[in-house]
Order: sequence, then structure tokens, then C-alpha cells
Amino acid sequence: MRVLVTGSAGHLGEALMRSLPAAGHEAIGLDLLASPFTDAVGTITDRALVDDYLRGVDGVIHAATLHKPHVATHRQQDFVDTNIAGTLALLEAAVAAGVGRFVFTSTTSAFGAALTPATGAPAAWVTEAVAPVPRNIYGVTKVAAEDLCELVHRRDGLPCVVLRTSRFFPEEHDNRAMRQSFADANAKANEFLFRRVDLEDVVQAHLLALERAPALGFDRYIVSATTPFRPEDAGRLRRDAAAVLAARCPEYEAVYARLGWRMFEAVDRVYVNDKARAALGWQPAYDFARVLARLDRGEAFASELSRLVGAKGYHAEAFDDGPYPVD
Repeated sequence: MRVLVTGSAGHLGEALMRSLPAAGHEAIGLDLLASPFTDAVGTITDRALVDDYLRGVDGVIHAATLHKPHVATHRQQDFVDTNIAGTLALLEAAVAAGVGRFVFTSTTSAFGAALTPATGAPAAWVTEAVAPVPRNIYGVTKVAAEDLCELVHRRDGLPCVVLRTSRFFPEEHDNRAMRQSFADANAKANEFLFRRVDLEDVVQAHLLALERAPALGFDRYIVSATTPFRPEDAGRLRRDAAAVLAARCPEYEAVYARLGWRMFEAVDRVYVNDKARAALGWQPAYDFARVLARLDRGEAFASELSRLVGAKGYHAEAFDDGPYPVD
């Protein structure tokens, strides 16, 4: 299959450009930034450029986006132009070129305020049935782009699969209190329980979505590591997450004690990947059990692909307080 990857210089884009050829596909990278994985330097709103690189393309993976870290440094109109207008332009160009499948990389941030339970309420058990309540322009534009994918599918018949990915970036935590309270690896290991996924698993979900898009037509899927928690844990997760974890994964205590690590006091949401595993045949390899086993052996818990791609950052400039200024 000949596949156009937008955002090819980014975390996911580079990982896809590395992985598609190994899976037997031809990959073409498009990005605003020149990189070893970018064939076309330009914007997805440049119709002439996009039309040129869509010739003979069988599928599109649209990973290019302005991210949450850009909220404090970019205008809201920039988000509209890139995430909404850019996605629509790419969808329309794909239809005109006769592309057979389209995979859109979205985000669990689309759920927004739906992820923050009221005081005393159980942790949010987040499936695709939860209605998004975007909390910033990033979430608003990603949800709008998802809706455009659905619209173009219904109107023009383009098979479109939306993947709402949880955290997979290796950069340090954006919350200062979290950075001060937890070692970076400790915080990331904890997140595999409820809100993080390894880059290798994200790539595999995209490859499966690309393969199965014609049969699926249109749908949205949460892409996050498989949680050991259960719906009945939701109440106690808000009060004593460590006790819940000790019941579900008792082996964690000895490993964490040896490392001087600890679990978060509370968990406010759990992303559930059941639908993606069932519909895509996705089998994420990196869950908390695997993270724990690697830690027990003294190994890095991130996949080789994640380590190879590494940290990229989101801005050319550095900031005094954290990886980026949070809005």
C-alpha cells in the first residue's frame, strides 16, 4: 500500500515512517518541517502540493496537528486553520484523488471536562460512549476534525477511522506539582495504568486501522494501554489508588519499594481500550504488567521504537518553568 503520512517529522509521524516500510508499505512523509522522514515540506492546506503527493496513494494517515502544548503560544485561529481547515482540505483532496482509506489521529484530550469528576464522585470510566466536553481550543478543533471525517465518510464514502490516542510523548510532565512530587519515570509508569500508551502500540493501532478502514467505514476508537482496573474500582480510585493497585497488581509494591517509587494518591479517569481491541484486532503489548516486569529486570520500560524516536519538544524556544507554558 502507498501511504501518505502527514506530520512526518513529529513523534508519531517519524514512528510511522520508520514502521510502514517494515510492514510492506511505501510511505510518503509531508510536514512543515524538513526531516529525514519528510518527502514534501509544506502545509496540508496547500492543495497543489497535497494533490501532487496524493497521486497513486492508497491511504492517508493524518497525524499533523497543533497540539495542547501550543495553546499558550499560538492563536486560536492557528488551531482552526491547521486542525479544522487543514483536515477538511486533506479529506477533500483525498476524495478527489480516489484514496481508499483515511486514518485520523485524534486525542483523548477531546473528552475535556468529561474527564474531571465532581468532588467525591468516582473516577471517570472513559469509553467511546462518553460525550466530549472540550476544555480548550485544542480539544474543540480536534472534535471538529473528527466530525469532518464522519461527514466526509457519509457524504463521499471515504472510509475514515478516528484514533483517540492517550499520552505517548516522552517529554516531562507539564504539571509543575507532578514534576516536583514524582520522578519522571515513576509518573509515566503510573500513567500506564489509566492514561498512557507506548508509541509502538500507537503505531500498530494505526496500521490496523489503515488495513480495516474499508470494512469499518467510520468509527472512533480509544488507543491507550490496557488497564488492570475494573469499573467497580472507580470509586476507590478517587480515594486510595494505591490500595486498588495493590489488590489488582500486588507484585508492584516490592518493585516500587526497591526503586523508591510510589503510586498516585488518586486517579480521576481510566481510558478503556476494549472497543479498539475488538474492532481492530489490536493487541497492545505495553501495559502496566510489562512495564513492571521490565522495571524488575532493571530495564527501560519504553519500547525500542519509542526510545529511537526520542523526545522532540513542541517549541523552538525553551521556557523557564517546565517543558511549555500551560494555559
